Amino acid sequence: MVKLRYLLALACYLAIPVAVLAGGGLFLLIDPEMARGHADYVRTYRLLDLARRGVLAAAAGLALGLWVACCYLVLASRGRSRRWVSLSAVGPIGFSVIAALGDRSPAPGDHYQRFIHRLGTGSRVALEIAVCVSVWWLAYIAVVVERELMIQLESRSTGTPAAAIIAQQSASSGMWAAGEGMEALYLIPLIYLLWPVLFNVAGWLFMRRPHASERRPTGARE
Repeated sequence: MVKLRYLLALACYLAIPVAVLAGGGLFLLIDPEMARGHADYVRTYRLLDLARRGVLAAAAGLALGLWVACCYLVLASRGRSRRWVSLSAVGPIGFSVIAALGDRSPAPGDHYQRFIHRLGTGSRVALEIAVCVSVWWLAYIAVVVERELMIQLESRSTGTPAAAIIAQQSASSGMWAAGEGMEALYLIPLIYLLWPVLFNVAGWLFMRRPHASERRPTGARE
């Protein structure tokens, strides 16, 4: 139903936050002040500081590599030219174009590709615009819902009124806005990746359901 390369693309994308969080965690664990007590404090401090910066750079490089690999595998799974990989430099906007490209050799059970191939040019363009708007809207709504849930969870766990938590976040609105913006930007390609998979699963479940003409009437003799 879904090609292996496409599943690998999804796996690469899901690994991006793991790489970022792991790199950030190691960055915090490597404290240059651990050099205290060593004979050559200055040299040890510099080596530890270099190591923590190297870990952070390696995590960023790994995340970037996973992102490019994700875009490449999506294109490869659909038989598209590698030149489209350059759109990965534009981030989620570029991925919106990559995700809209049809599969030149769809799998036999790929209901989504069969569906879009039956559409005319005008209908296909209208569908892709509707999907794009829906994906960006869903990403925004998911971030808003997550924010409200986290506020309620923190309020119940700490006993702090929700209004006080909101006021605290408003005081550092720039930091919160940047964080939520990054979350939304991450969710957009993820929704794009999951959309054909969910469509195919729904189509597979629908095909497994017996049609009305195939159902045995109640009380019928065998």
